[in-house]
Amino acid sequence: MKLTSDSETLAEKKALILYILDKVSKPISNDALLELAVSIDNMNYFYFQQFLLDLLENNYIINYPKDGESLYELTKEGKQALLLVKDIIPGITKFRVDNSFKETLGEFENKVSITSDFIPHSENEYSIKCKIVENNQTLFELQVFAGTREQAKTISDNWNNNAEEIYPQILEILTKN
Repeated sequence: MKLTSDSETLAEKKALILYILDKVSKPISNDALLELAVSIDNMNYFYFQQFLLDLLENNYIINYPKDGESLYELTKEGKQALLLVKDIIPGITKFRVDNSFKETLGEFENKVSITSDFIPHSENEYSIKCKIVENNQTLFELQVFAGTREQAKTISDNWNNNAEEIYPQILEILTKN
């Protein structure tokens, strides 16, 4: 799919993003939205980002920061636009959204509750922020320092893959007398 080749395809992809945001019915991160869109329709990352920019420029969606994440949400104008363009989304695509969506969203919400980001400050300085978020409330947040990119990535990956084991151990250490 060329980005400028087929305006109907472009409109369909944008309508799909609006449809997904409508089904989610709550703020969602860029990664979560991308994962959901890709699970339903084979969408290129760069095109997806361009579609989001177009939807933002037309005020069909809004983007705002919360707890260090950038969240997207459907606007009133976006809901009205979706009502007008919903019919251009192929029936099979809507069927996929409606039927497999709950499972994919549930998996993602579990994943989203455990996050980590590492931020480079220089070639030898990285900070890693590890979080547990439940129902849009931060339950646990820890920021640590790493001296190399590899160490920062290891810490981040370990948190993402083992937070269920690491978190109780940290709590136990912190609550010991």
